Amino acid sequence: MRYEGDIYRPPSEARSYLLQVTMGCTHNGCAFCSMYRDKPFRIRDIDEVIEDLHMARQYYPYIRRVFLCDGDALCLATDKLLFIMEKIHEILPEVERINLYGAPKDILAKTPKELEALRDAGLEFIYIGAESGSDKVLKDINKGATRAEIIEAVKKTEAAGIKASVTFISGLGGKANWREHAIETGTMISEMGASYVGLLTLLLEPSAPMYKDVQEGKIQLLTAHEVVEETLLLMENVNVDPSKPCVFRSNHASNYVVLRGDLPRDKDRFIRQLKNALADSSLLKAERFRAL
Repeated sequence: MRYEGDIYRPPSEARSYLLQVTMGCTHNGCAFCSMYRDKPFRIRDIDEVIEDLHMARQYYPYIRRVFLCDGDALCLATDKLLFIMEKIHEILPEVERINLYGAPKDILAKTPKELEALRDAGLEFIYIGAESGSDKVLKDINKGATRAEIIEAVKKTEAAGIKASVTFISGLGGKANWREHAIETGTMISEMGASYVGLLTLLLEPSAPMYKDVQEGKIQLLTAHEVVEETLLLMENVNVDPSKPCVFRSNHASNYVVLRGDLPRDKDRFIRQLKNALADSSLLKAERFRAL
């Protein structure tokens, strides 16, 4: 397989064939992110994409899932995405689902009919990095989208019959904004109606712009105990509609406490787990076991 630069995918796409259709990220400005600092954004030549599909067919006897890389594949024109998906099914006919990352602005740029056409072509999940429900935190991290825009993008995705898998980041507001970050994220999870929500915990690499602010003392990171306090406050402010349950996961390698279940069914259990971890620090994951 041919790849340019570092390749990233959601944890749930671990068994997917990764097909690079764009390079980098159109925004590439989030202060906490270092994922695509090594390459400028560009759209990959379609002939190279098709060549990679033929290479995959020669190398793999069976491929059930395909994930379209890099960080912003949904920015492609709908007709180009549909052509790529058609070629995937033609060359790899056993493929059952195709997924990708999607920035809120790119979802909002698609019409409902375009999203439905992508769904019909096999698009099952759009992974959306929301990061926070707080407009202040979103502005501070240079997210490039507001709370209202992210909620609208999630609702639009779900209305088209595509599952939205939305990620938030614990500790992103630092000590100054942790309460607002927690409360606003909790209420946003309640409002947006996503099929899946994932909660990571902030870890910074030196190439991330926020790293310098932490080193200079402009931002103070939360301790492990404070991250759990923040998560508890977040969960206390979640009120998901029982008629549209949400799969909730906080089981990434970066997290101090593993939460795995559905909302609203498992909310009380999550709260008990978090309170137990606050009372007994031995239940927290050791720093040496945390990673991106």
